Amino acid sequence: MSADTLDRGLVLDSVRVTEVAAIAAWRLVGRGDEKAADQAAVDAMRSALNELAIDGEIVIGEGERDEAPMLFVGEKVGAGGPPIDIALDPLEGTTLTAKAMANALTVMAWAPKGTLLNAPDTYMDKIACGPGFPAGVLDLTAPPAENVRALARAKGVSEDQITVCVLDRPRHGDIISGLREVGARVHLITDGDVAGVINTADPETGIDLYLGQGGAPEGVLACAALKCVGGQFQGRLVFRNNDERARAERCGLSQLDKVYDLHEMVRADAIFAATGVTKGALLDGVRLKDGFVHTHSLVMNSSTRTVREVRMRRPV
Repeated sequence: MSADTLDRGLVLDSVRVTEVAAIAAWRLVGRGDEKAADQAAVDAMRSALNELAIDGEIVIGEGERDEAPMLFVGEKVGAGGPPIDIALDPLEGTTLTAKAMANALTVMAWAPKGTLLNAPDTYMDKIACGPGFPAGVLDLTAPPAENVRALARAKGVSEDQITVCVLDRPRHGDIISGLREVGARVHLITDGDVAGVINTADPETGIDLYLGQGGAPEGVLACAALKCVGGQFQGRLVFRNNDERARAERCGLSQLDKVYDLHEMVRADAIFAATGVTKGALLDGVRLKDGFVHTHSLVMNSSTRTVREVRMRRPV
């Protein structure tokens, strides 16, 4: 992304957008209504985006227009300005929010127009690690045990000191077994694989590797974050039926079995922002104290490799 597009103002704008969405969703934490929480985050995020001096287009959003009439793929946002691709998840962890569980986030990334992979709303096989390792240390096509051994060698530790984050799903039974057989620790999460991938970039979380199958749009969002810190990611689309293959083709994808690396999914510098809705390993959640609402956000800029933690408070 050019310096003219990726300016300091846009970095701050991005975190303001995720903040207002997080506060809107937080008001429904623990209420048991996933749809209402998601709708609140969507409405707040759209309003904030439409106030910005950008010519934005949603390329990763809530599905196709006829399926999700809110922040849908192809929707235009902004009041005019530099042309920008936007990837977003107004509420990553709708179930987590409804049940007042940890790790719910509001997430957004943006990059110059035409530089984010327009991933269809399908599944994706994923593998990711944080920065500081040799290029090519991961191989999505290799068994889980081989990736654990490779990362352990690169880190200079034994396999039993590698912790792998995996979504707790029946489809991951073989992956989990393979990881435990080689001695790796398996950290299971119920939802929120964007946060799961990003956790590999922060040593404080204790997560070394992310492995498993999750949403393809979420893969693009996670790649934007890892690009900002120098992490590694590989992904391959997974199709359950011909309709999902058709979605990929409508997105302009022809190599349906291709293994994408991070820089093919995010082809230019990017900005990534996330705000905690509920407290998690990466971010604190929204909280109310002494008449103020407090938020905790993370905002990254790949052009400068800048990572900021932002704590905001404002009167209720």
